[in-house]
Amino acid sequence: MFTTVSNAHAGTIGEDGLHKQDWFSLTFKDVAEDIETASEEGKRLVIIFEQRGCIYCAKMHEELLSDPEVADYIKANFNVVQFNLFGDEEVIDTDGETLTEKTAARKWGIVFTPTMMFLPERTEEGKTATDIAASKMPGAFGKWTFLDMFKWVNEKGYEGEEHFQKYHARKIEEARAAGKLIVE
Repeated sequence: MFTTVSNAHAGTIGEDGLHKQDWFSLTFKDVAEDIETASEEGKRLVIIFEQRGCIYCAKMHEELLSDPEVADYIKANFNVVQFNLFGDEEVIDTDGETLTEKTAARKWGIVFTPTMMFLPERTEEGKTATDIAASKMPGAFGKWTFLDMFKWVNEKGYEGEEHFQKYHARKIEEARAAGKLIVE
């Protein structure tokens, strides 16, 4: 059974206590398979780690993922799979190891919620998901930092010389020059 969060666009809270978006992907949590599926759809895979009672996760759902500009961009370019930091659901890492959500979190160095782990378009033989991750973003930042991280990953900024912080600063300056007010 699901209950509605106070913000009508913020999703729901599932029986596991995690906030849900109706556009999150429900998968068997086989990360290599999820990467392949996202690639076939012309998208990237992002895994979001959350936990019951996480105020920062609530903020992310209520203020960021409920924002149409943010949600529409993510839905168009990413498949999002939610993991529970302390969950017992089975996960298959890209190196083939079968884990639970909580042991995957430990193996991949996830210690904070929410944390987004952005995966590449294909796996590498014998490498773990954290080995091949394009980027990780711990925390619920303001709208523009959050959205710019998704854009930077989607544009493969991690392959170039422009570090995310420089990319984000450039995007802020471009928005200011265009007369947009950005408050973070």
